[in-house]
Amino acid sequence: MLATYLIGLREGLEATLVVSILIAFLVKSERKDRLIQVWAGVALAVALSVIFGWLLSYTETTLLQKYEHRELFEAITSIAAVGFVTWMIFWMRRAARSIAGELRGKMQDALGVGSVAVGVMAFLAVVREGLETSLIFYSAVQGASSNSGPLLALLGGIGTAVVIGFLMYATAIRINLTVFFTVTGALLILVAAGILKYGVHDLQESGVLPGLNNLAYDISGTLDPSAWYTALLTGMFNLTPTASVVEVIAWGAYGLPVLFLFLRTRKSTPAPVAAPQQ
Repeated sequence: MLATYLIGLREGLEATLVVSILIAFLVKSERKDRLIQVWAGVALAVALSVIFGWLLSYTETTLLQKYEHRELFEAITSIAAVGFVTWMIFWMRRAARSIAGELRGKMQDALGVGSVAVGVMAFLAVVREGLETSLIFYSAVQGASSNSGPLLALLGGIGTAVVIGFLMYATAIRINLTVFFTVTGALLILVAAGILKYGVHDLQESGVLPGLNNLAYDISGTLDPSAWYTALLTGMFNLTPTASVVEVIAWGAYGLPVLFLFLRTRKSTPAPVAAPQQ
């Protein structure tokens, strides 16, 4: 559940910062009459993201009848989620300096076009985060015994992000976003490595990749499945009692170099923009 909370917190705060930039721009421009269109666009983006998440689950549980097809679908979505996580982490670092100015410029252009354009602009600014969240959440909970706990953790992360964003917007409270996005980025890379490991396992289950029974390790005799640390390691990093050689190679080939590259470039990149005050 910690992994899905982290996903909700990270993606939620990015979306909250985007929305707060748009709202602050309209307030300072004395165009509060367009706030309703912004909220309509945000609501539509959230609704589409929920529908997308439901469609992923519906496809797996209802549309796909064969076991191999379900495993292959889970593998494809897991690999896609890893790609989105990696892109999102490095994109935020690269675009941090210019994102606020770009959003204000696009909103200024949308105001010149009309109310519908304002709603569309807000929708496009948020929907990417929402779709990413749905895909990453779906991939992160594969193999979980219940979706209710991870879902509550995801909503808790989003709720925390909204509270942080509101406090930053409405008060003098500030957090060090450089540290926040660095820590959460590094943890998400490890989460993504676990998702990739699970995707490779699904490829082996579906028969696409060989070596399912060629184990790299087996600690099932020493790792207590009922212990809290087992649940933490499994839920956060997909550390399972057994893993094939191919799974371990995939985890290391992605996780170690990507984490090294992310941390190595940390000091040379500007901090993500903070939410502006009114």
